[in-house]
Amino acid sequence: MSQPVCASVSCPAVLIAAPASNQGKTTVTAALARYHRNQGRRVRVLKAGPDFLDPMIHARASGQPVETLDLWMVGEAECRHRLFNAAREADLLIIECGMGLFDGNPSSADLACTFGVPVLALIDGSSMAQTFGAIAHGLASYRPGLPFAGVLANRVGSDYHSELLRDSVPEGVRYFGGIPRNGAMQLPDRHLGLVQAEEVEDLEARLDAAARTVEEAGVTALPDPVRFEDCPQAPVPRLLDGVRIGIARDTAFAFIYAANCDLLERMGAQLSFFSPLVDPLLPDVDALWLPGGYPELHLQALAANGSMLEAIRGFQQANRPILAECGGMLYLLDRLFDQAGEAAELVGILPGEGQMQDRLAGLGMHSVTLDGETLRGHAFHHSRMDTSVEPRVVSVRRHGKRPGEAVYREGSLTATYVHFYFPSNPLATARLFGVNEEA
Repeated sequence: MSQPVCASVSCPAVLIAAPASNQGKTTVTAALARYHRNQGRRVRVLKAGPDFLDPMIHARASGQPVETLDLWMVGEAECRHRLFNAAREADLLIIECGMGLFDGNPSSADLACTFGVPVLALIDGSSMAQTFGAIAHGLASYRPGLPFAGVLANRVGSDYHSELLRDSVPEGVRYFGGIPRNGAMQLPDRHLGLVQAEEVEDLEARLDAAARTVEEAGVTALPDPVRFEDCPQAPVPRLLDGVRIGIARDTAFAFIYAANCDLLERMGAQLSFFSPLVDPLLPDVDALWLPGGYPELHLQALAANGSMLEAIRGFQQANRPILAECGGMLYLLDRLFDQAGEAAELVGILPGEGQMQDRLAGLGMHSVTLDGETLRGHAFHHSRMDTSVEPRVVSVRRHGKRPGEAVYREGSLTATYVHFYFPSNPLATARLFGVNEEA
């Protein structure tokens, strides 16, 4: 049997990393994407690790869809495929690191080593001088073999401050420059991360201000080309041929991996998007997907849309499949309380109530096995819920010994805090939407 013919392509690429969260990675990544887009280049941004909010910003900054990369959840082969496809059509690839460079297992450093993408470490220099050099040295030398391009200072107070930071960097580590503090380019955030892109009224102005700031700082040179390779993949079985899936998508429900919708369509599904906030009725579909989001910020509007609540109740009573993830699951409870203690009566097909809280209640990678098939995904929530329904299964955490997240089955409903990454198991995905054939 002949071996598959693999292909390769070269494209300038860089991984923007940091020693920790809150160093400004998202803002600087978006700034560079917008700058190069404004120069007429086709920029593709990819995000390392599970995230729904940063990709919304990067999609606006670059004008292109944003892919998710994670060696465990997405898998090495799928990451390789998505990097190759992005590089094939782009003039520049920018990968934003998740959390700190070496955080997690696998980490963003593992991603950089696996695909040979050079790391540009962004360090918030606003409250330091020579210690900047110690952090730069640690990031550059902690892991032998890491493709390390150099360091970039963020939130620099003056030219003199940038000189102090530059002079502290040890020999052999390149200093790319300093980006000054600029409130006009700051992105607003809330309890789960950044505010959704479409909620930031002046986002375009902020992105353009950020692009001007990195241009004035002189940190806009294209990185060196990286060679990306890929081999042909087996076609995805069309297990959802002709199945019509309704997907909630608005400012209350927007936590959707682009790869999930792409997989559903490649399996033959017909997708229809609707808004539980404003649409009076469901589209004419065979199954529903209610993804995560911020239902707690829209309680009264969701509760006031009585025809939609009734339509979803009728959909479940007709025994048609519903997948509800995180915020989508909270929407299906009898009632939900926001952080201020205000409550609203919601769909009520999952008995119980939810309560938003200040502290993080769930975080991490999970796998869920249903009917012998396993899906991977992640959880990240600031709420707790109480229900009389017994979990069908409990997810398995990727790391740690704490209990996993419950997965509820109530008639045709599957509900959980876990956000599934559908390409991790197409057969399991098809079964969530009512298809039981083997691949």
